[in-house]
Amino acid sequence: MSLRVSMSYVDDQKFKITNQTENQLLVDMYSKEKKEHLSPMELLLSALTTCAAVEIVSMIKKRKRNFINIKAETTGLRVENPPKFFKSINVKYLIYSSDLTEKEAERYISLSLEKYCSVGSTINQKTAINHSFEIVR
Repeated sequence: MSLRVSMSYVDDQKFKITNQTENQLLVDMYSKEKKEHLSPMELLLSALTTCAAVEIVSMIKKRKRNFINIKAETTGLRVENPPKFFKSINVKYLIYSSDLTEKEAERYISLSLEKYCSVGSTINQKTAINHSFEIVR
């Protein structure tokens, strides 16, 4: 399976990305004061978080557990020197369910991040991916 995106220049720190179905996304590297869009590294955190979430939700529903909602907060700690890759990524999921057990949540999140999420599998061994969760009743 092959994926393709096209990138075009907007200005020195802003680019437009278009995928094969013509969906578009603006990416910028502006300072916090001028920030308008996500940066490439923020997109990577977003991709990991949502990729695993799809798998988590699927597993919860396949086991016929009550599923109401899922939210997450993800942080990444980058190394000081270029290329400033992520040394560690921490994802905390809030799973809204009336009957999901702690053991099930731990298993589903671990499997999602370590085995099923293609973004997590793509990140190299220089980056530790950690997770935590809270079940909201």
